[in-house]
Amino acid sequence: MTTFEEIHHAFFYVSSDDYGMNRAFLCLDNGEIIYRSEWDDPKEEDEDEFDCDHFIEIPHKNDLDLGQTLVIEFAEVHLQDDLDLVQRIFSRRGAYRRFKELLDERGLLQTLYDYEDIREKEALGEWVQDNEIELESQTAKSS
Repeated sequence: MTTFEEIHHAFFYVSSDDYGMNRAFLCLDNGEIIYRSEWDDPKEEDEDEFDCDHFIEIPHKNDLDLGQTLVIEFAEVHLQDDLDLVQRIFSRRGAYRRFKELLDERGLLQTLYDYEDIREKEALGEWVQDNEIELESQTAKSS
């Protein structure tokens, strides 16, 4: 079995790069997590070669709708007077950098990071439940 913290770590790894660049697989037989990256040596084993009959791929944050949707949710609560500005920021390339610059100017950058962490854990907890993944420590999910 695996813990929620291990799944969360794998989720962070998968979501730390563009969609599809990093992947992680949870073996449902033994709880082992296998990590893969497009940057890896192509001679390394692929997900079909690891010793596991039943596995599930760890989602990317985009799979859990934690990209722009999360930012808009945050802005609706913390930047109510600037919703038009936030929408304009996200209509062009480089939006996350400009959005974070705006938050830094407003002293809200750490608030965003805290909000993202809470929402990621909530969404990942739902994903674990939806996929009926048994965890070593159920109490870890609520942290």
